[in-house]
Amino acid sequence: MEDMGGLCPDYGGNVRLMDGVLRVGESFDIIKKRVVLKKGELTLYYIDGLIKDDTLLRLIQHFYTVTEALGSAGDFALRHMPYVECDASGDAGLLCRMVLSGATVMLGSSFGAEALVVDARTYPARQTAEPETDKVLQGAHDGFVETLIFNTALVRRRIRDPSLVFSYCTVGRASGTDVCVAYMEGRADDALVKKIKAKLEKADCDALAMGQQSLAEVLVRRRWYNPFPKVRYTERPDTAAAQLLEGNVLVFCDTAPAAMILPTSVFDFMQETDDYALPPITGCYLRIVRHVAFLFTVFFTPLWLLCVKDPSLLPSWLAFLVPEGEAKLPIAAQLLLADFIIDALKLASLNTPSLLAGSLSAIAGLILGDFAVDAGWMLPEVILYMAFVSVVSFAQPGVELGFAFKFLRIMMVVLSAIFGFYGFFAGVGLIVLMLCTNRTVAGTPFYLYPLIPFDGKKLMRLFFRTSKKD
Repeated sequence: MEDMGGLCPDYGGNVRLMDGVLRVGESFDIIKKRVVLKKGELTLYYIDGLIKDDTLLRLIQHFYTVTEALGSAGDFALRHMPYVECDASGDAGLLCRMVLSGATVMLGSSFGAEALVVDARTYPARQTAEPETDKVLQGAHDGFVETLIFNTALVRRRIRDPSLVFSYCTVGRASGTDVCVAYMEGRADDALVKKIKAKLEKADCDALAMGQQSLAEVLVRRRWYNPFPKVRYTERPDTAAAQLLEGNVLVFCDTAPAAMILPTSVFDFMQETDDYALPPITGCYLRIVRHVAFLFTVFFTPLWLLCVKDPSLLPSWLAFLVPEGEAKLPIAAQLLLADFIIDALKLASLNTPSLLAGSLSAIAGLILGDFAVDAGWMLPEVILYMAFVSVVSFAQPGVELGFAFKFLRIMMVVLSAIFGFYGFFAGVGLIVLMLCTNRTVAGTPFYLYPLIPFDGKKLMRLFFRTSKKD
């Protein structure tokens, strides 16, 4: 909200100012409550549905018992305000923004150029249930919700240290969205914390309509041709607390049920909570499986395509990989078409009622696959291998990283189909180049850390864990 200046000493003028800015009488949910006392008058502004009705009712009942002069805003808060979250301010823009965010603003006939802000707001919120996209076999089963204060409380419950800082600001001229930067003083990089805060303060955007995604575009400059994600999200409070203790910075956005972890590297996306909740040997095995799944997702179908084009490359014991029949479409076109159909089925299942989604995916997959083989469009091997790659891709915990692998696989298939082995190695080179040039929010190319710059101890910890302390 643009700068409106301060309140004036005239009580009636302040009431008219608030009435005009908040459009009292035009919006049915913006309530103006006038309270006439024995030696003064109060005018309250709040939004219906965002305040605690019982709390506000008890406050008004208490105000009616006041028989002495109200005094200044500060004196009234000290002598007659029983509610704990109360503050005085004379900034008209701030007062209007607080009303629109759910707080109650109180003007008094003797308050002069100040008003009281009573933070008795409450937001509609769902239960802190376990996230659907980040479930664990062992460990806590609570998750972030769309209410900022609930999310910070879930983290504060796990880290009872005064060095944990939650720095608050608002972003968006129209939305005025609450944003919180969380970090551990003494563990987080001070330069990174200052840079993130400066970017949020200088953010020139109208609204964070898409929540955390809009906020990520404010913080991180993206290059459309590089599919690798720059920001990692978590919906788990235990994961967020662990990242804070490791010295990372978290950014919370109101209305978003996730925390943004900054900075991040590509190896961070390969970790899950179960890697630490399960015994060390099990966690190491899961990590290795996840990294091998990445190799299969990106390189399996391009290598198979090259072997089909030149069967002499395969040893005799792998000769079964070469299909015996032929289809009407080239192998590369079959792979790309199968990839497209799988994505179309995923979208169809998302838009299908939950009771029918499973049946739709299974029936549509079987019917389309069988029809494509019988019609001669595809080979059975193509459907088998693409189904295998599609299943393996779900081993990656991040949705954005999964799509990055998909785009890289498509690029590798196209290059291998056109240029053969030269195209395959060119694709590998492009992948390495994208990884090396992908910059983090700190503005440094540390996306491959701890490989570049090299840190042997931390690199080993990405694959092997010897104790719970790790």
